[in-house]
Amino acid sequence: MKCRIDFSLIFIHYCRYTKMGFAGNVEPCFIAPTVVAVNESFLNQNRSSTKGNWLAQHSAGVMADLDFFIGDEAIARSRNSSTYNLSYPIVHGQVDNWDAMERFWQQCIFNYLRCDPEDHYFLLTESPLTAPESREYTGEIMFETFNVPGLYIAVQPVLALAAGYTTSKCEMTGVVVDVGDGATHVVPVADGYVIGSSIKSIPIAGKDVTLFVQQLMRERGEHVPPEDSFEVARKVKEMYCYTCSDIVKEFNKHDKEPGKYIKHWRGIKPKTGAPYSCDVGYERFLGPEIFFNPEIYSSDFATPLPAVIDKCIQSAPIDTRRALYKNIVLSGGSTMFKDFNRRLQRDVKKIVDARVLASDSRLDGEVKSQPVEVNVVSHPIQRYAVWFGGSVLASTPEFFAACHTKAEYEEYGASICRTNPVFKGMY
Repeated sequence: MKCRIDFSLIFIHYCRYTKMGFAGNVEPCFIAPTVVAVNESFLNQNRSSTKGNWLAQHSAGVMADLDFFIGDEAIARSRNSSTYNLSYPIVHGQVDNWDAMERFWQQCIFNYLRCDPEDHYFLLTESPLTAPESREYTGEIMFETFNVPGLYIAVQPVLALAAGYTTSKCEMTGVVVDVGDGATHVVPVADGYVIGSSIKSIPIAGKDVTLFVQQLMRERGEHVPPEDSFEVARKVKEMYCYTCSDIVKEFNKHDKEPGKYIKHWRGIKPKTGAPYSCDVGYERFLGPEIFFNPEIYSSDFATPLPAVIDKCIQSAPIDTRRALYKNIVLSGGSTMFKDFNRRLQRDVKKIVDARVLASDSRLDGEVKSQPVEVNVVSHPIQRYAVWFGGSVLASTPEFFAACHTKAEYEEYGASICRTNPVFKGMY
């Protein structure tokens, strides 16, 4: 009889990247693009085979199941060979291709983590608005294909809140501001449960900062090779960008002391190998500024991120609002800009104080409102906040009790995966 190993495997899925590893680790073991490259020649052979030629059909199907790659290797194969086509299983946070998703999980488990899924409990994540049917499909694949002993499907913002967990306190009420590469979500959570009706999202994220930096450098006439301009803009964003408190003052500082604030980027042209250099100036602070003044980037969306956060909290139940303002948690790599948390806290506080002042003026001083505490939480691991929260929770004894087990699946079916209990023992 095989004994169960109390180690948990964690997959944190985003649209573009998947983070995977073992519970208890501070950072994921692997970060791979969520993409699968399938050999189309075998699939075409399968389609063109006659119905009577069962052996040819079967062989082509088996080879198509075996000949595929994921992550960076998949991207490299598609570039070097026309027979491999890329498939992105997750679109806008939702699984769009379950066959590709199953293949992706297979490679993650056996080729990357190199473990037996029957020996590990699994923690997977989902976006807050995932349909219950999607959880059922996930449960079927995990229990039927991989025969896992236990499965827990967690909501990403809840794990981001749990990243601040300590043995003395775990605050599971707050607003998670998750700024990824492709989208920004503001998600209120009360006692570990997502308030779905109050979720807000904005179409400005990390990729937009990169595109804006690229646009500014191009308009200024910097000599960056066109085929390398996006990658240079991305590296400039990650290395040099910061959040300022006042744009006008920042412009003046750059103009007075350009030698102090202007950085220099040096690279090599991909085609010719010749070296080139360019200056990095105003885009250092104008890039992240699109979160606070989006009109400088696009006329399609003009609501600043602090106003979106305020609207999100104001639409939540009234008895949770003070606790939500008190615990605004940042998550995602695009919240790592220097002083991003301070600027966000200042702007949200301005909106809240103006509302309290207006309320007091209407009451003519009869009843004075209590001040509202606004606190934006920033920590060194916020780039991997969701991962770290999952790692912490999957390391606790409560995790194994909260998981759906193989026995429950065999008795009740995939419907058990529609909901997952919250770790009530941690409050």
